[in-house]
Amino acid sequence: MTRILIAEDESRIASFVEKGLRAAGFSVTIADDGRAAVAEAETGQYDLLVLDVGLPGLDGFDILETLRGQGNRIAVIMLTARDSAADTLRGLEGGANDYMSKPFRFDELLARVRLRLRDVRPDTAGTLASGDLELDLKTRRIRVAGRPVDLSAREFGLAEEFIRHPEQVLSREQLLSRVWGLDYDPGSNVVEVYVRYLRAKIGADRIETVRGMGYRLK
Repeated sequence: MTRILIAEDESRIASFVEKGLRAAGFSVTIADDGRAAVAEAETGQYDLLVLDVGLPGLDGFDILETLRGQGNRIAVIMLTARDSAADTLRGLEGGANDYMSKPFRFDELLARVRLRLRDVRPDTAGTLASGDLELDLKTRRIRVAGRPVDLSAREFGLAEEFIRHPEQVLSREQLLSRVWGLDYDPGSNVVEVYVRYLRAKIGADRIETVRGMGYRLK
């Protein structure tokens, strides 16, 4: 399982990100100060570090400098409340793979996490397949029995979740958190709407409704 380290001292933000990443299938550890973050990252057990700039002990820039100075190539996404081009440039020049300003949407962070993990461990095939469905992760298109079909960004995210978990029942809540983010309105019917859109494009009989539980790709 992919392991992610969150270095964040604001417990509300750390908990929010942890829950979302766990729901997306990642193993997550939280470090709430700079020195603990360095110690965890030095174990070599993590694939990606979500790194807040404003940590006590050592700030994010110091942590990044320490890790890169040791030759540690862990993927790093930096988070900061400072919306400054100079800080962004400092982080990227220091070896960060990506940079996000607070506040942020979880779905954007999740997309960047997946992208940076693919950068570090590229998918040699570049595709996901289930039956006669083939999802191209680079062009972000799907082939249905060899026929190319264009998808919107949300439809693609939904299709990716189903194809990564064939025959597995995915609850509405799981799909909502993984594709739209935990901060999306839980009372919305957006999942039902986009399942209907996706069915129209790939075939209504491919996605089964499991009453009271969720949806399953057959």
